[in-house]
Amino acid sequence: MVDLKQGEMPVIRELRDFDAHSGNLLERLVFNHRLLFLSIIGLVTLLLGYLAATRLEVRPSFEKMIPQSQPYIRNYLDNRAALRGLGNSLRVVVESTRGDIFDPAYLDVLKQINDQMFLTPGVDRAWMKSLWSPAVRWTEVTEEGFQGGPVMPDGYDGGRASIQQLRQNIARAGIVGSLVANDFTSSMLLVPLLDRDSATGKGIDYRQFSRALDALRLTYEYQGDRQAYASGEAGNGPIRVHVIGFAKLVGDLIEGLQRVMLFFGLAVVTAFGIILAYTRCLRSSLLVILCSLLAVVWQLGIVAWLGFALDPYSILVPFLIFAIGVSHATQKMNGIMQDIGRGTHRQIAARNTFRRLFLAGVTALLSDAVGFAVLMLIDIPVIKDLAITASIGVAVLIFTSLLMMPVALSYVGVSAKAAARALREDRQVVREQGIGRLWRLLDRFTERRWASVTLLLAALAGVGAFAVSRHLQIGDLDAGAPELRADSRYNRDNAYITANYALSSDLFAVMIKTAPEGCLNYRTLVLADRLAWSLQQHPGVQATASLVDAVRQITAGSYEGNPKFASLQRNQDVLNYAAQQASVNAPELFNNDCSLMPVIAFLKDHKARTLDEVVAIADGFAKANSSPDRQFLLAAGSAGIEAATNIVVRDANHSMLFYVYAAVSLFCLITFRSWRATLVAILPLMLTSMLCEALMVVMGIGVKVATLPVIALGVGIGVDYALYLLSVQLQLQRAGFPLAQAYQQAVAFTGKVVALVGVTLAAGVVTWVWSPIKFQADMGILLTFMFLWNMLGALLLIPALSHFLLNERRR
Repeated sequence: MVDLKQGEMPVIRELRDFDAHSGNLLERLVFNHRLLFLSIIGLVTLLLGYLAATRLEVRPSFEKMIPQSQPYIRNYLDNRAALRGLGNSLRVVVESTRGDIFDPAYLDVLKQINDQMFLTPGVDRAWMKSLWSPAVRWTEVTEEGFQGGPVMPDGYDGGRASIQQLRQNIARAGIVGSLVANDFTSSMLLVPLLDRDSATGKGIDYRQFSRALDALRLTYEYQGDRQAYASGEAGNGPIRVHVIGFAKLVGDLIEGLQRVMLFFGLAVVTAFGIILAYTRCLRSSLLVILCSLLAVVWQLGIVAWLGFALDPYSILVPFLIFAIGVSHATQKMNGIMQDIGRGTHRQIAARNTFRRLFLAGVTALLSDAVGFAVLMLIDIPVIKDLAITASIGVAVLIFTSLLMMPVALSYVGVSAKAAARALREDRQVVREQGIGRLWRLLDRFTERRWASVTLLLAALAGVGAFAVSRHLQIGDLDAGAPELRADSRYNRDNAYITANYALSSDLFAVMIKTAPEGCLNYRTLVLADRLAWSLQQHPGVQATASLVDAVRQITAGSYEGNPKFASLQRNQDVLNYAAQQASVNAPELFNNDCSLMPVIAFLKDHKARTLDEVVAIADGFAKANSSPDRQFLLAAGSAGIEAATNIVVRDANHSMLFYVYAAVSLFCLITFRSWRATLVAILPLMLTSMLCEALMVVMGIGVKVATLPVIALGVGIGVDYALYLLSVQLQLQRAGFPLAQAYQQAVAFTGKVVALVGVTLAAGVVTWVWSPIKFQADMGILLTFMFLWNMLGALLLIPALSHFLLNERRR
């Protein structure tokens, strides 16, 4: 029974008049042993806080970003030992700002940078390439046969003759546009990375690795000027260093997380200010924030205890846990404040509120937990980790927001002025006075005319949103790294490299697997050549590279450079000789036993559309030409891995929403025991999801690893509003109240707090718009939209839907 108006239920002012043995077992265990319960909470908080402070790490991983069991990724992982440079790698470009690369001072700096990168832990040194790498060689055909050697002359001494020899070797090696810029003002270091540090056996510490790159940039570009370096602008020295690659991207994201902590603190202060303005009670407002922050401490401590680590994507989970905690704790505080305002003893008020709202709260948290747990079905480890950490945080809220909050309030209570003010507002709602006129406006949505117009507008919005959301794309929609701002240093570096080098860093590779020595088979080489030609016809492909190109070049060179012989010969001895020469000059084009060779396509960008079309070409060719003798396997290279990730994200996008809604619907059905009430709760959430997808289309946000969980998180948090509002409304309707009055009192009891929480959470995340991390800014906009729209959906659509589905008076 819900006591909403004075006189409906006896007000128990003295504790001795209350039966302490009433209520369910959990209530008796908690409230009859309050001091012991709070002591246990305190001890657990100290322990978990210590674990969070001493063991928690931010440890991103390249492998965690890719779907481990996707066929393309499995092909890559099974063969990556023979595919050096086609996985996790860096591109470091050293630019001369005062001339070209044919300058002894520049080449000396390039050598120092090359040596430092070569000795950096985590670098796959055997496959590193630069002008100073012995593996970068030139070859030419002379009257005496083939001649060749390293591009950097063996006797280089910085003199004019050495520089001239270097210039000639670069031209003969054909590396302009790949390792040397088109205008000769910069050169590149290709730095493949190991999955694990060869010395320690541990995964690469991307934060330390990124800081090593920043130290290198500080030394050579900024001449040690930390103030100029901190400004974020390019240095004014003779050298500029441009770095792109997964390791640098993740390092920049981790550094940006320091500001994320600032935004988290700002959200906490904002939430406290709004709640305090609403309640005018300092102690209860502080208690709401404290309980929510304790949930975050518990969550981080348990994550550290289980051996999990945070990454740039799951680092946002603590705020979501804080937001959900604020929502539930505020509902408990509001219920207790209303009862105390009527004269009820604070301990009894806490127990009454516990009885009224615990089931709705547990159901909401279970819905949140299942909504997060559904993300574990997505075969991307970083999302699975996010799901686990979020589910742990939601489970923790049962102890902090649902149990600790009312028990703590049973001790501290609320101020008499705040309780009296809350009671006055409740009476204003009933009498339609003051602010009650605003809430009375909501009651009109239970009337047929208002309900019909509201649902018609909602249906039109849903149809429009669905039409727009059909244009939602999977993957990146812009060049560079969409996780960062377009003007970030990383994206500026990427733009420079794209503009000055003919071959991009977006590599898409098809692996051709044969029996040992099978890649030298004439038929295999012909098919590889046809595959390369098919890929070259796509406008998004800059060029292709494979063993076929080396074989053609070497065969023609064997015949004094005669262009007639720049072809694939049927003579196996000729092919064998060409491969032998290629193993010296281009060992990355096939493995040691010649059972695997990649056909590499250099893409202009890694936008979703480009990847989809290139995958379609390669997949169609593979299906048509694979046989027991040779298999065409997709896909390696940075673009190939991203294409496989996009496929998983596309498949998981709608299936994830289906499972989330199925789980939430099941919990609503169990709670309300009515399929009609379940529809009333779910339909507003579905509208919000469609509108959110439409907003993503308008804002140019693609669905990818960083944004995929957002909609599911919005559904999980949004259902809290409906559960609290409908649970009170249905309870009153089943007690005999008509719909209008039941909804009016539900608004007075929980609806005001729904509005308060929606505004509070939106105000907390809207500040993310100014984050240096672009995907956090995008998440901030989407979450702000969903918090507000879920709140409006609960307050406007629930009464309108109730008019048609729940408008029965039961005695």
